[in-house]
Amino acid sequence: MSIRYYVRLTGAYLTRLKGTIVVGILLGFVIFSIVSVLAPAFFKRSDERIGVQGRYHTNELPTEILDLIGDGLTKVGEDSMVEPDLATSWDTPDKGKTWIFHLKDDIAWQDEVAFTSNSINYEFENVTIEKPDEKTIIFKLEENLYSPFPSVLSKPVFRKGLLGTGEWKVDKITTISGSYVHELILVDKNKNRKLFKFYPTLERTKLAFKLGEIDKIENIIEPTPFLEWNTAQVIPKTNLNQVVVLFFNNTDPKLSDKTLRRALIYAIDKDSLGARALGPISPVSWAFNPQVKPYAYDTNHAKDLINELSDEQTKDLELKIVTSPVLLSSAEKIAKNWIELGIKTQVQITSVVPEEFQAYLTIFDMPKDPDQYPLWHTTQKNSNITNYTSPRIDSLLEEGRRQLDIEERRKIYLDFQRFLLEDAPAAFLYHPTYYTITRK
Repeated sequence: MSIRYYVRLTGAYLTRLKGTIVVGILLGFVIFSIVSVLAPAFFKRSDERIGVQGRYHTNELPTEILDLIGDGLTKVGEDSMVEPDLATSWDTPDKGKTWIFHLKDDIAWQDEVAFTSNSINYEFENVTIEKPDEKTIIFKLEENLYSPFPSVLSKPVFRKGLLGTGEWKVDKITTISGSYVHELILVDKNKNRKLFKFYPTLERTKLAFKLGEIDKIENIIEPTPFLEWNTAQVIPKTNLNQVVVLFFNNTDPKLSDKTLRRALIYAIDKDSLGARALGPISPVSWAFNPQVKPYAYDTNHAKDLINELSDEQTKDLELKIVTSPVLLSSAEKIAKNWIELGIKTQVQITSVVPEEFQAYLTIFDMPKDPDQYPLWHTTQKNSNITNYTSPRIDSLLEEGRRQLDIEERRKIYLDFQRFLLEDAPAAFLYHPTYYTITRK
């Protein structure tokens, strides 16, 4: 009797509330569908804590960080060719002195304000900027023609502070004494976060990883002790846009003779140092010349060149290599090669670019454009650190800045590399390898 009663009661309730039940089922289905779509995106949200070595003000953050926040009018591709970015196109009516850039439509800053020429705040020395309308910006160079100018505009542009057009937006920034950035938090549209924490030295950055303050260190040359850690992943990557260079002081009484400079380069076992480099232009660049003098490791030829020198040139021959702590091991290997050649060699550590030196071992950032006028032209006293002088190289560097045709520029820089390597004002040794350390 009781079972029949409960069956009839349940049937009565179902009949009376069937509309509510159907609506509930449909609503549950809709909620389940929405959660199924949104939940994966929510749970995939990532937070990264990244350690950065070095002291930086907000207006001089590392390029890798600025590129996350902002875009340039142009961008430089993997082959170093300049491509449109925030600009759709550009032209120069007077062959390199006036540059007219046409901006893309439907671009907005990260605060949703429209991207127009009036909101661009590029500033350059000796350049007049005009903005005839919202989609056009004109740069007028006050001095010489300058064909590499479009590559200069690959630098990210910001409207105010660090407000850009990139995928990542500044959420919070904190500074410490001297206005140095201490922490920087970036977020993207999916609320993923990147927390950059800045440390004054490499050792302090490594300690932060050990203490669990950060979970990632990017672009360090010395990965110890993490190669031995089971809980850390170490990923190496060779930077083909940098080269470790041994700059010679070409006015030094001993090193002014290129025969000695060539002998010193031949005596270096370059393959033991890293990924072999051939010259001052990246091997991925459209202007790279693989047919330059390679200076393969050859101690016998080095000794033959030494024997060509006069007794006065080789008497009491002693050299000093100046370098930074991070390149100490490479400098010591080079010194050992030269000692085996019969040349007394010392290594000195410095944290700044020395004003005076015989040989200076450092990492050189190859420019995005093959133009290297500041580094090698005779007139550039402040930046031509080797004191190198060559009328032929001067002429090629000048013509490379004037020439707009890409194929003609290529020919100029092929010759530039060939003749520069013949003169041997510096030894281009290897492309440095950097390591990214992440916590497993």
